[in-house]
Amino acid sequence: MASVLEVQELHVSYRDGEGEERAALAGVSFDLAPGEILGVLGESGSGKSTLATALVRLLAVNGQITRGAVLFEGKNLLRAAPEELREIRGGRISLIFQEPSLALHPTMRAGEQVYQVLAAHGTSGKSALREKTRQIFAMVFPEEAERIARSYPHELSGGQRQRVLIAQAVACGPSVILADEPTASLDPTTQMEILGVFRTLREKLGVAMIFITHNPALLAGFADRVLVLYGGRVVELGPAKVLGEPRHPYTKALFQCVPAGFGGNGNARKARLPAIAGESSVSALPLKGCAYEPRCAERMDVCREREPELLSVNEGHSVSCFKYEK
Repeated sequence: MASVLEVQELHVSYRDGEGEERAALAGVSFDLAPGEILGVLGESGSGKSTLATALVRLLAVNGQITRGAVLFEGKNLLRAAPEELREIRGGRISLIFQEPSLALHPTMRAGEQVYQVLAAHGTSGKSALREKTRQIFAMVFPEEAERIARSYPHELSGGQRQRVLIAQAVACGPSVILADEPTASLDPTTQMEILGVFRTLREKLGVAMIFITHNPALLAGFADRVLVLYGGRVVELGPAKVLGEPRHPYTKALFQCVPAGFGGNGNARKARLPAIAGESSVSALPLKGCAYEPRCAERMDVCREREPELLSVNEGHSVSCFKYEK
């Protein structure tokens, strides 16, 4: 099956206050099949949000894509004209930001904010726009669509505001949704409800999704494949079984930091929650060798000498680690 999105050797950097260029993504490559959910996992600063915004060229003013290609339905978005990008953003590829309180306009009713998305992407006629808006709210809020549509963001809960962002994202029938930590500010029960909404939308609309998170437990039973980022590099990429059989030391360490009772274990408070030693900031990354080497409990001499390649360990499962080099 042909990919709906293909990312090739994507490099992104930011210019700091002193004019220095700092790499944020270094050679990220992956593809996304139609209807697939790809989980992107990593700590803060690993490059997850940069990846999401770079794919639709919405980087901050001090960010730039220095190399690579982003092929969407065969078109390289990095070479697309501004008018083409305006049509694709929100229409064919939607981006859901992680904080709905900031992403939603505080003085506009929720229904109007979805209405405006439809109006910006070609749906004509007020009656047609209103009817389409009603249908979208009925799909995302099956039990209280009218009340939510009439409400202002401050009158809604965090989970309801996040669903309004989801309604905006699916309004124009996109092929791909980029969800940047969409459950980060929600409690665990509401997080599971939002994941359920995404599952339903995938079943009904066939939309593909890149779901970004720092919590590996959220991806279990949800994502089809998992991509793990560290220091702007792909360190592990493979099918959902990666979550049960992680190979890279960093992926293993992330799972060790998940509370033992996340799935309902009553003994969660009896064990001390471990943390990954060391710093994950860009300034703490080594100038050469493996980016994770300073924090890795399994490091070897070679890890300081050169950067590991992404190696295939099983069909569809690749790891960037010298442990698997033949």
